[in-house]
Amino acid sequence: MKVTTRPAQRSTVVVEVELPADRVKQSIDLSVRHLGRRTRIPGFRPGKVPRPMLERALGIRRDDPSAPDPVYDDAKEHLFEASVVDALEQAALDVLAIPPPEWTAFREGDGAAYRVTIPVRPEVRLGAYEDYPFQPEVEPTDDERIAKVLEQLRDQQASLVPVEGRGARDGDYAVIGFEGRRDGEVIDGASSERLPLVIGRERMIPGFETQLQGMAEGDEKSFQVTFPEDYGDSGLAGQEADFAVTMRELREKSPPDLDDEFARSLGDHRDLAALREDIGIRLERSARDKARHAFADRIIEFATANATLDVPELLVERETEVMLDELKVRLAEQGIGYDDYLRASERDEAKLQQDYREQAEHRVKVLLVLGAVADKEGIEVTEGELLAELERGRLSAQTEPRLMAYLESDRGRSYIRSRLRRTRTVETLIDRWIARHPEFKDVRHSESESSAEDSAGEPRSAHQEVPAAVVPASR
Repeated sequence: MKVTTRPAQRSTVVVEVELPADRVKQSIDLSVRHLGRRTRIPGFRPGKVPRPMLERALGIRRDDPSAPDPVYDDAKEHLFEASVVDALEQAALDVLAIPPPEWTAFREGDGAAYRVTIPVRPEVRLGAYEDYPFQPEVEPTDDERIAKVLEQLRDQQASLVPVEGRGARDGDYAVIGFEGRRDGEVIDGASSERLPLVIGRERMIPGFETQLQGMAEGDEKSFQVTFPEDYGDSGLAGQEADFAVTMRELREKSPPDLDDEFARSLGDHRDLAALREDIGIRLERSARDKARHAFADRIIEFATANATLDVPELLVERETEVMLDELKVRLAEQGIGYDDYLRASERDEAKLQQDYREQAEHRVKVLLVLGAVADKEGIEVTEGELLAELERGRLSAQTEPRLMAYLESDRGRSYIRSRLRRTRTVETLIDRWIARHPEFKDVRHSESESSAEDSAGEPRSAHQEVPAAVVPASR
């Protein structure tokens, strides 16, 4: 067997294999026996049919090369399966998949040859992935941020009180009765005895809530509003309607005073000064955590941008499928059917895959680059660490059977190992950089500490972990 290779585009290698005549004969003889056992011909036991009679029964015509030839087709399949693995080992290729071959020759007595384009693991040529031209950026905790959080807390603790001495305005909490008519006829679904709403949040059709401004509790008002052109009911889209509204209740938020009593109502704070101090501490922790997560993201992008590699099309296709799976899981969690989502977004799956393609290619590149960095740094995940992470996953997925099954599968274990390895790689780079820049020693994780969100209403930035692995387990 003669094997030659040549590189091709997008991290593929064209492998050409030439096989001697004796191997072709062996394969054809095997196929004759194989098909003979499955083909019933009167007077012959299965597997004992002479080849000429078998070919006649199968309709094979050697004088017409375009006619179907089950014997040759079966022989080619067996010959390819028996030779391609040896050929790839001989060529020392790190193969991602083995697609069907293109036969360039197949003649009894002369031998055979085929060509197959193999996607291989790309060579990642790492550039700079340390000595970053940036640093963590920690948002300062100042009096203005603390004051903003205090106002958020007051708003959360506010009570609703009747509006006095003025008419309705944006932000007020109202309960209205209303009825909509068109050409004197009540519009189906356009009426309610008591509808609660916050004025100005545009829950109703455009222009409706504007008409409520200035109304006092008990007031009645009639007005016209035009349904939008893109309204769901085509019979009402772009049409004018008459509405009669009664303001049944009108309330506004009344936040508590910003004083020591308010501070004590929120927990173990002796006075307002102690609450301010606690908010400041929590905001600082959150800011450091956000800074570390953002720094990690920039490190990943820095290493990826400086690396050189050709991303195999196969891995892009696989990652696109992973992204579709992730979408389906998110939709299921929200109780939305996948087909319903496609109809609502006016897309089919082919369009969705096209939309995901650029992001999928970038995700694959990130995975490959981080795998190469982990290789260079000698970072591995022990079996004990993998089992511990699996156990944590089982505890969080107890009510989700599909997720549990995934975690228990070989693919799930491979994904978890890869994720742990990537996370450790990035954390190693961060800690090494901080060791060289001790002025940033406080830029550390604070998972064990309460975030500012717990009591301060300050949203915490979650670091986006690199996406689900599509590269085989060695990465």
